Amino acid sequence: MTTHTLQRVAVYCASNDGIKPAYVATARALGTVLAARGLTVVYGGGRTGLMGALADAALAAGGEVIGVMPHGLVQREVAHQGITSLQIVDSMHERKAMIAEMADAFITMPGGIGTLEEFFETWTWAQLGVHRKPVGLLDVDGFWNPLVTLLDQLEHEGFLRGTPREWLVRETDPATLLTALEGFSPPQVRRWLRMSDT
Repeated sequence: MTTHTLQRVAVYCASNDGIKPAYVATARALGTVLAARGLTVVYGGGRTGLMGALADAALAAGGEVIGVMPHGLVQREVAHQGITSLQIVDSMHERKAMIAEMADAFITMPGGIGTLEEFFETWTWAQLGVHRKPVGLLDVDGFWNPLVTLLDQLEHEGFLRGTPREWLVRETDPATLLTALEGFSPPQVRRWLRMSDT
């Protein structure tokens, strides 16, 4: 098994708390574990919800936290002003590109459509060979079960081919997930299109 050297880990998560206390608790646990392992948190730069809980926990544990946020969101006063570094960019596209470039691995926590969009783009990039970095889902109380069911359906219907499932690491515990990402061995990208013989 190959050891994937991690220094900075991108975390995609919600800017609100969700309805279950476990969401915030897990965000705090992840921030604490990342800091304890000497890993820098790279995230969207928010001060509220799971984003804020993650950042605050990492900082409290002595960790480094880098936020990336477009001007428009900073002006709405949602930026976390207490993190190690806040990178201000011009657009959401630039934000995602900067986070992806800085990170050595990606973790997606529960969140809404923005979180899902970030996850799917990063995961797709792995499948296309844009990067060879591990992609993880941190499951909380079965939050990702419906997504896994959908992926099973996509695979069954012939729309999920190649190596995408091999790129995806899913765990329920932050420490276990980090260990799995560190031990991740990137699969060889295989063709996902079924070409016609005619």
